[in-house]
Amino acid sequence: MASATTPDTRPRRILIVEDDPVLATLLRETLSDEGFAIDVLEDGHGVAAWVRAHQPAAVLLDLMLPGKDGFAICREIRAFSTVPLIMVTARVEEIDRLSGLDLGADDYICKPFQPREVAARLRALLRRAIQWRDVVPGSPLALDEACFEARWNGVRLELTPVEFRLLVVLAKHRNQVFSRARLLDAIYVDDHVVNDRTVDSHIKNLRRKLSQAWPESDPIESIYGVGYKFNFAR
Repeated sequence: MASATTPDTRPRRILIVEDDPVLATLLRETLSDEGFAIDVLEDGHGVAAWVRAHQPAAVLLDLMLPGKDGFAICREIRAFSTVPLIMVTARVEEIDRLSGLDLGADDYICKPFQPREVAARLRALLRRAIQWRDVVPGSPLALDEACFEARWNGVRLELTPVEFRLLVVLAKHRNQVFSRARLLDAIYVDDHVVNDRTVDSHIKNLRRKLSQAWPESDPIESIYGVGYKFNFAR
């Protein structure tokens, strides 16, 4: 039996939710070649329950699925999990991308795409999801990479990986104003079809969760025409 300190060398499990068998096979083969263990679901029903039971490292989620659409599935998953989640879809309208980000998706890839691009986005998302660790001294904010957890005034925040990274960047540079472009560079590591409104969507979600944890607080300040800064003074 391996000791308690032996690193877990098992391949990370990725869930692909895709009803197109050709595309699902292509993604499965590409990601398997990258060293991931792949599971595929072809129907929207039961996806959230599967994620809860198996706790995959990440989810690739199509939007247009039989049984239940990807928006509804994303909403269900985010009710209990911060698992990294990438929406993969033929719906290219900006409103769809923003809706997905508002619901807690960490990335949004439009079809058609190159499978290697999906693999690169996935690797980047997983890398960023485990790199952040800090406890912000002298503040009501605590950050813990080991549990991928943030606490605000002692209350645990249910954050997506992108929201977590955004909070880290702002909090570690207290009172420093970040433009939307700088925040995009900080929270995404690859080229994305995103714009300033992407940051606004994440900031909106982050503010809502901070307010729910501590109703009297509003630590993220909007600087008109520039961007955002974090100020956790009581």
